[in-house]
Amino acid sequence: VFSLRPHFLRRTGPGGALGGKMVDDLHSNEESAWAPDDVEKIVVETLDGYLKEQQYQEEMVPHWINYICETIMGKLNDTKKPFKYVVTCVIMQRNGAGIHSATSCYWDAGNDGVITYVWPREKSKDITNKTMWCIVTVFGLEF
Repeated sequence: VFSLRPHFLRRTGPGGALGGKMVDDLHSNEESAWAPDDVEKIVVETLDGYLKEQQYQEEMVPHWINYICETIMGKLNDTKKPFKYVVTCVIMQRNGAGIHSATSCYWDAGNDGVITYVWPREKSKDITNKTMWCIVTVFGLEF
């Protein structure tokens, strides 16, 4: 008997090892778990590669946001992990104005995850973009 979860084929009944789980299943679970460091790396590479040399231009912000969200979503889907993703992006001009943001979720804290990344980092060793802030949030919901 096999479960219907596509990335967690699990054999139970006669012949099943380790209390109904096969050794490959244990390895598969680790590979398919929420990995915030990997997600953050995707976000940072996308933002650094796309915004680092840009100067804030209000008329370009909608295009940048679409590109960033679509690129991050594509890279996350390429990981082939069993997650549904939600990617949000906010770009604002650095002019001294404040912003406050919060997220709240009701989910399976053991399997789902979220990261929020503020770009550029304040204490970055590289020359940072002085004209804008970008805040990307990625939610990963296991299916």
